[in-house]
Amino acid sequence: MSLSDFFSPLSLDGITPKQGFYASQLGLKTDFYTDQFPVLEKNSYDIAIFGVLDDRASVNNNGCALGPDYFRAQFYTLHEGAFNSRIIDLGNIKAGAAVSDTYVALKMVVAELIRLEIVPVIMGGGQDLTYAQYMAYEALEQKVDLVVVDHKFDIDEDDHEGIEAQSDTYLNKIFLHQPNYLFNFSNIGYQTYYVNQDSLKVMNKLYFDVHRLGEFATDISVAEPIIRNANMLSFDLSAIRSSDAVANANAGPNGFYGEQACSIARYAGMNDKLTSIGFYEFNPAYDRSSQTAMLLAQMVWYFIEGFYNRKNDVPLQPKSQYLTYRTSLKEGTGEINFVKSKKSDRWWMQVPYPTGLSKNERFHLVPCRYEDYNTAVNGEIPDLWWRTYQKLL
Repeated sequence: MSLSDFFSPLSLDGITPKQGFYASQLGLKTDFYTDQFPVLEKNSYDIAIFGVLDDRASVNNNGCALGPDYFRAQFYTLHEGAFNSRIIDLGNIKAGAAVSDTYVALKMVVAELIRLEIVPVIMGGGQDLTYAQYMAYEALEQKVDLVVVDHKFDIDEDDHEGIEAQSDTYLNKIFLHQPNYLFNFSNIGYQTYYVNQDSLKVMNKLYFDVHRLGEFATDISVAEPIIRNANMLSFDLSAIRSSDAVANANAGPNGFYGEQACSIARYAGMNDKLTSIGFYEFNPAYDRSSQTAMLLAQMVWYFIEGFYNRKNDVPLQPKSQYLTYRTSLKEGTGEINFVKSKKSDRWWMQVPYPTGLSKNERFHLVPCRYEDYNTAVNGEIPDLWWRTYQKLL
């Protein structure tokens, strides 16, 4: 089956300004599927943008299936940055006869694009589509670090087995899916009054990394090492405060500011490991003067800028490009090693695989912050070290 079977072509009439695009705008820097489906080969493009026109499982936000073209009308008027973009817009995946048919289409498209080393940028549609985005990695038989930007945890608090994925319960499908390819889950920006405390206990029991909105209030860069470990990222626009992104029926008065959302998108683009990203729940029916569409367009622009500023930081390859720091814990109980890139000044922490006293003991490198290094210098074990070690058991 060809990828062309899943897509409907674009009409550029609705996204082209009356005066046409300027030479430096992304509308003239991007290839579009308008007539004949493009030939996709390995590395033929860097990034593929496409919409998914399905909101049937979106809770309290009907209409978000119409978002992709409203996003396009704003995105392609933006000017190309200090990079030479190789972007293809594949059009839209239409809703299948059932939601599960849409999932199959999205799963196959994302998996094939990753095989071709083209990064999919998915424009939803409901956030339940994250489940299909995740399932693409099952097709690739690849372990997944999943990062979700959301104001709450989208899990079914009553734990109903077999429940169909919805935008507020899709994580159940991911957590319970067998075979399990999920190595780690991280939430960025949850607001405690939207979270059941039992759900929070489940997250802690599973040693998942969940981070309250307040952790990023004064320094959004705290999000960078969390995102740096992700293979895929899902961004629910309800995580942004309604004053900055009103086009979501579930938007609230608190959340990330627009510039913080752009920084998160840029960190995702800079992540050498990240191979897919989805932006979900943008509902143009609630937009005002296209403000949210503009913000979403700018977020994707920052993602692309981050992508073209990737540092190819693969720790210790080669070793000459990294510095190793050894720290001793209190009372001689051991040591923790840290690695710092000379190229980007980013940090990683070595966490040993639990192989006992084997001479072949290996280490898992987890992205961290300079503050984690300072904690270890003071003789304390960073929380990130403990959580990571427990997941490796």
